[in-house]
Amino acid sequence: MTLPLMPKATAVWLIEKTALTFTQIAEFCGMHPLEVQAIADGEVAQGIVGYDPVANHQTTAEDVARCEKDPEARLTVLSEKNPVTRRSRGARYTPVAKRNDRPDAIAFVLRNYPQLSEVQVIKLLGTTKDTIAKVRDRQHWNSANIKPRDPVILGLCSQTDLNAMVATANERLVRDGQHVPAPPVHQPDEEAA
Repeated sequence: MTLPLMPKATAVWLIEKTALTFTQIAEFCGMHPLEVQAIADGEVAQGIVGYDPVANHQTTAEDVARCEKDPEARLTVLSEKNPVTRRSRGARYTPVAKRNDRPDAIAFVLRNYPQLSEVQVIKLLGTTKDTIAKVRDRQHWNSANIKPRDPVILGLCSQTDLNAMVATANERLVRDGQHVPAPPVHQPDEEAA
């Protein structure tokens, strides 16, 4: 379901300027009806300036008028003409809490997907060539404690991104006339870790 831009500010505007029910506003803004009621009572969203969804092309005045007449009708969010494209590739920010898991993920990828280039591993896990080399050569400061763990389970990348990188690497191997390694067989203890 698509939500309007700035849902609370939109809810403030709809409460002040329309005769829509709390349920209609809540469903349009992706909120709970009690939260909308709290906004209307002045308990929540104090000081938030209303955001006009009609003027900002998120819905139409006709749709608002239709819903005001029929409490069972629901407002619809208009699709964006120029949707924001999300960046899907490149280095990613890794939260501090997960940075200690990165060497485990690097070890897993190096062991299970040897066809991936260093550049692909860097993009996938948001690491550096130096860290990859240290993990590969067992020169990492924490080498004794590194246990290969799946980066998807650790939350460092998505399964889709990992599959896409492996597919790209396999295509490169086929193009170069080299052998494509068999997909890894996951051990039960890896997934439990």
